[in-house]
Amino acid sequence: MALDVESIRSQFPILQRTLPNGKKLVYFDNAATSQKPLAVIDAMSDFYKNYHANAHRANHTLADESTAALEGARDRISKFFGTSESQMIYTGSATEAMNLVAYGWARYNLSEGDVVVTTEMEHHANIVPWQELSKERGIELRYVPVDTEKFTLDYDAMEVAVEGASLVCVGHVSNVLGVRNDIERVIQMARSQGARIAIDSAQGAPHEKIKFDDLGADFLSVAAHKMAGPTGIGCLLVSEEALSEMGPFLTGGSIVKRVSLEDTLFQEGYAMFETGTPRMAEAIGWRVAVDWLEENVDFEEAHEHVQKIASWMASRMREIPGITVFGYPEREEAIGVVSFLHDTIQAQDLGYLLDAGGFAVRTGHHCAQPLMEAMGVGSTNRASVWIYNTMEEAEAFVSHLESIVSRFS
Repeated sequence: MALDVESIRSQFPILQRTLPNGKKLVYFDNAATSQKPLAVIDAMSDFYKNYHANAHRANHTLADESTAALEGARDRISKFFGTSESQMIYTGSATEAMNLVAYGWARYNLSEGDVVVTTEMEHHANIVPWQELSKERGIELRYVPVDTEKFTLDYDAMEVAVEGASLVCVGHVSNVLGVRNDIERVIQMARSQGARIAIDSAQGAPHEKIKFDDLGADFLSVAAHKMAGPTGIGCLLVSEEALSEMGPFLTGGSIVKRVSLEDTLFQEGYAMFETGTPRMAEAIGWRVAVDWLEENVDFEEAHEHVQKIASWMASRMREIPGITVFGYPEREEAIGVVSFLHDTIQAQDLGYLLDAGGFAVRTGHHCAQPLMEAMGVGSTNRASVWIYNTMEEAEAFVSHLESIVSRFS
């Protein structure tokens, strides 16, 4: 299936927008969140208009329809990720999913002296939970460094770091560098030590067809909103063995079989972790998003498209005086992210000037301050490409950036 970019673009209403300054929107902030096709928007609106009710809580018609939609979405989404519905836990985000690993597995299985390995490339969601666990339980926390010449993980250091580890946590794709980590190799390293392995795939899932059961990880976190789905929902995919070792995280309604004043008996499996009113509209929207992706996107074609645009942008931007591009978006396995700085125009100012031309990019430390420190900078500007972006947009972006540098540097 060839990637029909124009057909895809036509299904995203926001891409037709003109900004208040009269400029046509060019959306290059996809690593923060993707835009949503009309099918997702309509499905969520239909739920609220026609069968909104609380799932798993009543026997009336609307509740039955809502429950069926929620659980039907679980079945569909889990199959999209190559696993069964029994191994998928709905969460509010990929960040919550990584915290679920920390609170629902690590606090039940790790104690003082146990080792958790992560890297200095991670999003804060895959660093801060382990720091808090270290303070609370006295675990040893090891960080694998980044090779700042190659802009990859130091896999030789990883080999040493995983020795004796109980848990290894690594990002699938860097949200700053766009580098696709060799998670298959990391999983093998972790397995050789008998360690559990957690993959943060918030940035990987929008770009790569994941087959969780084949991958061999114990935990994998996903955010719906980065892959054409709604905000406010994600999931944690869990191996059967790891799931059997987990205990409650948030407690309250829905996750219990029986509550007395003396004790509580919890549900088993994924039902133990989904307390409170479910994310019904969001689950419905996410189901439609994965249906839409399968109908419209071949992931290999999409990767070629995204990588071609980002590679071209990076190579042209390196020619602009004063611009530094971090990492190597030109690499074949890179995932559509171009982080850059100008040596005299501050990142925040550059972000405003790009916005004045209609270009939406991210500015800041990208919730990855240890990586920023390793690279010797406080922040970067980041242009991130996805399936609906075009080479014409990239050309206009580079031209506008050149004019900014020419005028303000």
